[in-house]
Amino acid sequence: MAPYKNFEEYNLEITNEVKDRYSKIIAEIGEDISREGLIKTPERAAKAMLFLTQGYQQDAANILKSAMFKESYNEMVIVKDIELYSLCEHHMLPFFGKAHIAYIPNGHIVGLSKLPRIVDVFARRLQVQERLTEQILDCINDTLKPQGVAVVIEASHMCMMMRGVQKQNSVTTTSGFRGSFAKEETRNEFLKLISSSLS
Repeated sequence: MAPYKNFEEYNLEITNEVKDRYSKIIAEIGEDISREGLIKTPERAAKAMLFLTQGYQQDAANILKSAMFKESYNEMVIVKDIELYSLCEHHMLPFFGKAHIAYIPNGHIVGLSKLPRIVDVFARRLQVQERLTEQILDCINDTLKPQGVAVVIEASHMCMMMRGVQKQNSVTTTSGFRGSFAKEETRNEFLKLISSSLS
């Protein structure tokens, strides 16, 4: 049987530098870096960190532009329950949850798969939830130039659950609205739709 191969590609020089730093951290906290279970941990941790921060090398606006189409449709488009995983920039611990995005086209629509893609681009950086919400909102607003755009993110933060206040069931909600969604009626329609089930 052929050995398992992982086809993710990483810059070897950067990976080795991050790997060396993880080795030092593991040794500094009192572990034996030569122990069987830890021998490959620095390399795995380095690759995981590079994967989780790959958004720095990606351009969200170009992703949207690659799938913009002229279309006369001018009603609300919603993609909800988009899974997101990010790293808190204060403790470098994960936060995770869901993003809900809506926009009202203004001559152009965008391929639906591109909205989750741009969530990933901004989530795969060291983040705070408030900035993540704004970056997604501004990217869609500035690139697609819709009549309006709305973003709501609901997330749980491991820095609150594992350390600090250690509150296991807290959820943080952030939101942002542009254009037509500044109107209470439109905003309420969006909020009602993301909180309801159509099944």
